[in-house]
Amino acid sequence: MILGVSGFNGAGKGEVVRFLEARSFQKLSLSDVVREALRAQGTEETRESMIEAGRALRAARGEGTLAAQLVTRMTADLNYVIDSVRHPAEVEVLRDHADRFKLLWVDAAESVRLERIRARGRSGDPETLEALRDLEGRELGSADPAAQQLLAVRELADVSLANDGSLDDLRCRLQEVLQENLFFERPSWDEYFMSIARVIAARSNCVKRKVGAVIAVDRRIISTGYNGTPRGVRNCNEGGCPRCNSFAEEGTRLDECLCSHGEENAITQAAYHGVSVRGGSLYTTLSPCLMCTKMIINAGIEEVAYNAAYPLADVALSLLREAGVKLRQVSDDGSSGRPSGHA
Repeated sequence: MILGVSGFNGAGKGEVVRFLEARSFQKLSLSDVVREALRAQGTEETRESMIEAGRALRAARGEGTLAAQLVTRMTADLNYVIDSVRHPAEVEVLRDHADRFKLLWVDAAESVRLERIRARGRSGDPETLEALRDLEGRELGSADPAAQQLLAVRELADVSLANDGSLDDLRCRLQEVLQENLFFERPSWDEYFMSIARVIAARSNCVKRKVGAVIAVDRRIISTGYNGTPRGVRNCNEGGCPRCNSFAEEGTRLDECLCSHGEENAITQAAYHGVSVRGGSLYTTLSPCLMCTKMIINAGIEEVAYNAAYPLADVALSLLREAGVKLRQVSDDGSSGRPSGHA
């Protein structure tokens, strides 16, 4: 869950952020990106310098640049609350990043907001309604597309939180928002195992192609493998395989290749540690070659799911079908095609 927070001065944005932080939301602020820029320039942080630095960053790098920088700091395993959303392009970046993004707009009557601003007693805060209106006039909208555009942000809000009442009222409404957004999609098992296979492929030391494989039994990973030279032999990327290091043409000089395949290594690693793969499912980023196919069949693996098709795979795939191994291709988004046949 990723929740953005925006609103007028004194509306209660800080209370919303604190409520969510106390419930395991990781706080990120677009203002922090601006502060980092000011520190790099050696400029003192004031309200005016923050506004101008934010405008300058949007003008130089694109109107959504502050949000784009925060997106790189997010991971899929955490909930986030994003503070200081002040431009519609920032909302667009956050929505593009995650379907589960929601923008919360916090609002309160002008007189209520002024009372809160006075109560917090910050230096430079407005003391009158006229001063508050003058301050906000520079934030609501501008002919300069890189300037703050709070009114345009308000129009994009998914949820509007009226905060004229008590703090308990606000917290109750926030609790309702969380309850309404509890449900989200998890990766399918195919997407889960195939994404792990892709990470495993990144460990490959082969200079021509990186392949990763996962063997699971009862949806539990029991072995993994990636392609590369055998244990104790110089790595392929260190010159260990003459065929790969000469970048031989596809389908040629296969008798010179010293690299073991990902599926082969997953099966032999299981054997090395005395773990049975019988009845398992093998997920691989590349469909098996003929040699790996024979190992898969004889090891008792019952299912093979692959992402990309191996160029010389026709005979191998036919043999898997003949042996009764369930076979299907899994697309990049984790969806599966129709089974390729099983006995």
